[in-house]
Amino acid sequence: MKRNNWFIALGIFWTVVFSCVSFYWAMGGMFGVRSLGGSIYEMSLNPDPSFILIVWLTGFIKLLGLILLLMLFVPWTKPKMTSMLYHLTKIIGALLILYGLLNFITISLSVFNILEFELDSYATFWRLTFWEPFWIVGGVCYFFPIKRG
Repeated sequence: MKRNNWFIALGIFWTVVFSCVSFYWAMGGMFGVRSLGGSIYEMSLNPDPSFILIVWLTGFIKLLGLILLLMLFVPWTKPKMTSMLYHLTKIIGALLILYGLLNFITISLSVFNILEFELDSYATFWRLTFWEPFWIVGGVCYFFPIKRG
């Protein structure tokens, strides 16, 4: 297996930024929340303690990806561990890409009135130009950090 240190570094950066956004929102920060739109934005205006807990938990769950990416720097002596990390990063990368892509498609369909979403034009714009592409970029960072050969 060959490591691509650039993708690992980008993945680490992406993961830290992504989790820090959750921590910022969990501490009550509101910058960027409106860009999510829908019920998440509504809940953030007057959050229950359970909602805040969920936002904190999502930040910590996102940090698990950091551990995974850092494990790619370890020179594992057992091929099974390297193989497991290879497959795990591929699966996570594919899921992140798929999530961003499916959201992008469904939100785009709502723009053309094919689907109906509870997103205002502000949230729709930011979801299509930032959030969904951000998920896809993260997926690419997880999908390509190591390759066979």
